[in-house]
Amino acid sequence: MIKYFLFFISFLCIQNTFGQVTFVVDSLPENTPKNAAIYISGDFEGWTGGQEKYKLSQKGDQYSITLPKQEGVINFLFTQGSWKIVEKGIEGNRTYTYRNKIDTIKIQISNWEDNSTKKSTAAKNVVVLSEDFYMPELDRKRKIRIYLPPDYDAANKKYPVMYMHDGQNLFDYNTSFAGEWEVDETLNKLYQENGFGLIVIGIDNGGNKRMDEYSPWKIGKYGGGEGDAYVEFIVKTLKPYVDKNYRTKPERENTAIIGSSMGGLISHYAGLKYPDTFGVVGAFSPSFWLSDSCYDFATNHSDNHKTKMYFLAGDNESETMVSNLDKMIELMKANGFNKENIKSKIVLDGEHNEKLWRENFEETILWLFN
Repeated sequence: MIKYFLFFISFLCIQNTFGQVTFVVDSLPENTPKNAAIYISGDFEGWTGGQEKYKLSQKGDQYSITLPKQEGVINFLFTQGSWKIVEKGIEGNRTYTYRNKIDTIKIQISNWEDNSTKKSTAAKNVVVLSEDFYMPELDRKRKIRIYLPPDYDAANKKYPVMYMHDGQNLFDYNTSFAGEWEVDETLNKLYQENGFGLIVIGIDNGGNKRMDEYSPWKIGKYGGGEGDAYVEFIVKTLKPYVDKNYRTKPERENTAIIGSSMGGLISHYAGLKYPDTFGVVGAFSPSFWLSDSCYDFATNHSDNHKTKMYFLAGDNESETMVSNLDKMIELMKANGFNKENIKSKIVLDGEHNEKLWRENFEETILWLFN
């Protein structure tokens, strides 16, 4: 009896300590090639499109993969090895909330979308600034995209500049890994309506380097630790280049940094660390769950009376998204941040995806650049 009791307790401890999830794909569309290689890609691996360690195992017509225990919610999609061929038929991303148990989730993929043959959805005033812009602070290269206002070539004036992360997702559905923000369409619309114009610099994420670059702190299996170098790249290398080669308003009140999820985390961090550079900040669905270090940092860097910050979250993102956001805002106010310069919006039924961020982008811009 005692042995059975000890075994039962040990079993519960193992369940709680090593809770994991297995995804089983048991239904595939007819257009799936025979013995196709199928991958899972998401925020837990940097939205790479497909890494070998996240390739599903095949047994007959069934595919499966087991992911180790993590905290909170993961967002993911299935691909055939890259973003050229990705599952179709769902709105936004798939999500899974980890629990303290071993879990099995059955998945049906309804269709595949081949993006390799589709035309770009980017507006004509979006171009690639550089395919391989050198990042000396990180000793690597990155694609940089740029949006110019419709009147940029015809006018002789200067414009505010907005720096954004995950450049693949901003302008073009075909380069996005989970849908696009439609930044170019929204800004072109605002220009037509009231003449508002600004320059947008879209910095592509580094694939499997995304988690490293978007977190200033090393977080065990999640990576991280290169966030300081990434932000320094924007402040010390990219911004000076943009200000030198384009007609910009370089002042802090005309320089914004905006991102979502991990991009929201690093935007918030950049705004607090470099208030003399970034006077305008947008933090959409920021990943404050990643580390309590973000609260410690904010405690010591919130004595700021000029920077404007817009926070956005959906109440259906995760169990802690809204409470973490509220905690951060109250902490900032308590440590000197001007409450008049903070706006927070919680969207009813909002989920962690580009749809949430796209639909609230215009309102964010109009408030930040009032």
